[in-house]
Amino acid sequence: MSSTFATLPANRKSNPTPFTVAIPEEQLSDFRKLLELSKIGPKTYENELTDGRFGISRDWLVQAKEEWLKWDWRTCEKHINSFPNFTQPITENGDVFNIHFVALFSQKPDAIPLLCLHGWPGNFLEFYSILRILAERYTPETLPYHVIVPSLPGYAFSSPPPLERDFQLQGIASIMNSLMTELGFGSGYAVQGGDIGSKVSRVLAATFDTVKAVHINFCIMPEPEGIKDSDISEVEKQGLERSRIFKALGSSYALQHATKPSTIGLVLASNPIALLAWIGEKFLAWTDEDPPMDEILSSVTLYWLTETFPRSIYPYRQLFTPGLIGAHENPEWYIKKPFGYSFFPKELAPIPQAWAKTTGTLEFYRQHESGGHFAAMEKPEILLADVEEFLKQVWKQ
Repeated sequence: MSSTFATLPANRKSNPTPFTVAIPEEQLSDFRKLLELSKIGPKTYENELTDGRFGISRDWLVQAKEEWLKWDWRTCEKHINSFPNFTQPITENGDVFNIHFVALFSQKPDAIPLLCLHGWPGNFLEFYSILRILAERYTPETLPYHVIVPSLPGYAFSSPPPLERDFQLQGIASIMNSLMTELGFGSGYAVQGGDIGSKVSRVLAATFDTVKAVHINFCIMPEPEGIKDSDISEVEKQGLERSRIFKALGSSYALQHATKPSTIGLVLASNPIALLAWIGEKFLAWTDEDPPMDEILSSVTLYWLTETFPRSIYPYRQLFTPGLIGAHENPEWYIKKPFGYSFFPKELAPIPQAWAKTTGTLEFYRQHESGGHFAAMEKPEILLADVEEFLKQVWKQ
């Protein structure tokens, strides 16, 4: 299947380089040795609890380490390479970024270009279930979309942010727009995003005329003015309570990423078990149902082997430093184009439809009965159906 959807658009501006993931055996051997030697801390009152209130449990970490030692990266590598992977150099503000992306290219003349953006602690693998559904449902001749799933700068196989200057959402958005333009989609494309990807999607829509429509499944923000209690359903009120709890008890990680990224980056880059505890906690706490261990280990191992963590948390400084305005409530990034939002009840901070309307021209809203923060991974069929319905409503050829 890796070559089936790999035919590049005829009107592309440049030729991206085909990319195959092949981690050197020496690097894998070093990883296994370090994993074997990584110590798990002593039992405490807090880590003996299994309800997650104080974070990851020691028992879970012990079990995860045992499974990790038996886990096979090469199987994951084969999974990654089952779809067409590429790299494309992009220049932004004088710096050259080599951007990794996975793609399903269509040969259908009116196919809609769709840019899918992940967040933290996610990565491009979040969208693989959606890619699988599309690849099984369509042929290259019938696929209604060109699906482009990049690794954001600093993530996985994409270049890191510059060492000489700060790097923000605007830079990410500029790179993503340039990528789509280089691929031949300068006449217009749609964007889907979750987590940090939702914020990049918003900046893209507000900045570039090439973006014609935006769908997101994450829109964390403070309560806007003028919202009445009668504007909010009971399900949405439950979502706001979940948001309140998250902000009070679950968001300290974001403050650490924002204010002391050097420290936490160096700490978690030194020990795979530390990285597993930090990221594994989020996969367990932010999902509706615990994901399979294989999915957690795939993402954490990808982060470890590509040294993603310290390179990837830079957006938090712009988004979560106290006193700064967030992306979704920023009036500069109000979405004046067709805008869709999907509500998943176990999202970190699901917002009401009335709130979402204050951030853009909301033309599509769907409320679901299950699903959490990683919607593309947890509920691929549902998220894909939402995006397809949204595009049917708003896309104009």
